[in-house]
Amino acid sequence: MAVGGGREAGDARSTLAARLNYLFANMHPPGAPYTNGHVADEITGGEEYGGTGLTEQYLSMLRNGRRANPSPDVLRALAKFFAVPVGYLMGDLSASQAERVEEEVRFLVAMRDQRVRAIALRSVGLPPEVQDSLTTIISQFRQQMNLPSDPPDAGGEDRP
Repeated sequence: MAVGGGREAGDARSTLAARLNYLFANMHPPGAPYTNGHVADEITGGEEYGGTGLTEQYLSMLRNGRRANPSPDVLRALAKFFAVPVGYLMGDLSASQAERVEEEVRFLVAMRDQRVRAIALRSVGLPPEVQDSLTTIISQFRQQMNLPSDPPDAGGEDRP
């Protein structure tokens, strides 16, 4: 799934269904993505979601676009579950704000990879000029391997 880029009127992620599916595909613990049933059960059974009731069937309808106008309570509960601003689900964020949310999601997905996490943690505390040098070295490796200069959009891939 492509991530990022500017939002245009026809952008696939301009709909609630697309934004929910993006979160389902990316915002999950290592392993398999959440199911509609799991998310609905967590929200319905969790005090932190304000007593909001949500069924697996209704969540499925939101994700496939058959329903597109959930109550503010449902939107708040889903946003809390996925740890994103409710404005992201409502489509109320500016393009730059929505991109920032998706950038944070991409970061979290990348941090699932233990090797990526190890590289990032080992750079903590190094002087900025050394961190810049490491970035340059990584970019050179990407170029030598005919990879794009920027990492690909995170699509929920986990490496062992």
